[in-house]
Amino acid sequence: MRVHICAVGRLRNGPEKDLVDDYLTRFDRTGRGLGLGPAQVIEVDDRKGGGMSAEAVLLEKALPKGATLCILDERGTVEASPKFAKRLAGWRDGGVSDLAFVIGGADGIDPELRAKALHGLSFGKMVWPHMLVRVMLSEQLYRAASILSGGPYHRN
Repeated sequence: MRVHICAVGRLRNGPEKDLVDDYLTRFDRTGRGLGLGPAQVIEVDDRKGGGMSAEAVLLEKALPKGATLCILDERGTVEASPKFAKRLAGWRDGGVSDLAFVIGGADGIDPELRAKALHGLSFGKMVWPHMLVRVMLSEQLYRAASILSGGPYHRN
């Protein structure tokens, strides 16, 4: 199952990009034997400042055709890492070939695009910087692959 992180904005070189690249490399390596990956980041940039609706148009154009959508949104479901891993495995086992995680811009995700998502995922009720959400999602993808491969899982 190919994984796509579709996000508004460009992640410049720096610590966040380094972390995303590292975790996605780990995810690809760990997930390969599990039928997970590869993972890629697809970025869109609303240079005209059209807001959520313009961002939604750009995101939809960038999404792989037929991809299952999972949005990152504070209204989504808060899940423990093992449950997220089980959800990924369920999508994979259910025949999902492309899974797209959508991260909106500063104002969030347009309601019409949000309505097309199969699932909404939240990293808590706080709003996180969008660049940090990419890091957190990338780490959780790697952690999910580690859990599914039988690796140790540590709760804090």
